[in-house]
Amino acid sequence: MIHVEGISKSFKIAKRQTGLRQAAKALFYREHTIVDALKDLSFSINQGEIVGYIGPNGAGKSTTIKIMSGILVPDTGNCTIMGYTPWKDRTQYVKNIGVVFGQRSQLWWDVPVIDSFELLKDIYKVPQQEYKTTINLLIETLELEAIMNSPVRQLSLGQRMRCEIAASLIHNPKILFLDEPTIGLDAVSKIAVRQFIKTINKEKEVTVILTTHDMNDIEALADRVILIGKGSLLYDGHLEELRARFGTHKTITADYRKNTNPIKIAGAEVLSWSPERVVLSIDTELVKTSDVITQLSSQVELQDVAVETQPIEEIIVQLYQEYQI
Repeated sequence: MIHVEGISKSFKIAKRQTGLRQAAKALFYREHTIVDALKDLSFSINQGEIVGYIGPNGAGKSTTIKIMSGILVPDTGNCTIMGYTPWKDRTQYVKNIGVVFGQRSQLWWDVPVIDSFELLKDIYKVPQQEYKTTINLLIETLELEAIMNSPVRQLSLGQRMRCEIAASLIHNPKILFLDEPTIGLDAVSKIAVRQFIKTINKEKEVTVILTTHDMNDIEALADRVILIGKGSLLYDGHLEELRARFGTHKTITADYRKNTNPIKIAGAEVLSWSPERVVLSIDTELVKTSDVITQLSSQVELQDVAVETQPIEEIIVQLYQEYQI
């Protein structure tokens, strides 16, 4: 469905220096530097996938999304999506995509939300019956009924982002680009948005490309991650492969009947200890979790055991460190 081949994009940035003399000089002559946002980037995405597109600030994520949505034209390379070249076949192509930029709005600030939806319906030429079916589903699923007649400027950030997602889906696109869709949202709004994305992906096979710094979004939604750094592709694979590669550390918390003898477990590091609780850190490449629990049960009378895997944020940081980005 999506094929990106050898995409490169650079920007010409004017150098600015302080001082009146330099400012006067810049009126007649400016020095520039070339910044490579993308360098020979290639990947493919199949229909119905949810892909987490991640990387540090300045890696080229938003530039990629803008090229795939037809906003920017690459310097070199090809991009074919559903048989269209986004920047050449823009009129026909945009009917098939929805785009949400967390810091940009497609809603009209001073008019009620429903008026923005109606205008978008007319722009995309959505048949009235199809629009009614879609908008009812969006209102119910995203819990928008109470705010449909409120001006956008009066909405909270969480309410506005739910409306932005609904606006991007009015014309039933086959592909949804989400750039920081949960930025600034509270926990309840995040869960609602994540659940909705899962629903449309499962029921309508909408392909979702998710760009975010919130690794909990990636873990909750995406099976596959694409990592870029300094404009180049660094990793493309399943999230579970990342966990197997980097997430070998686990934390074991054990509660037991009062015991004054210090806990000693081969292959485990004691993070904290008290007469009734111990917290251990283990590397599953060196010792099995079951073996540690067996050793614990032989030393104390266990009441409760909790095993926690390494947070996804720490795994991604390790990946960044490996590629020195």
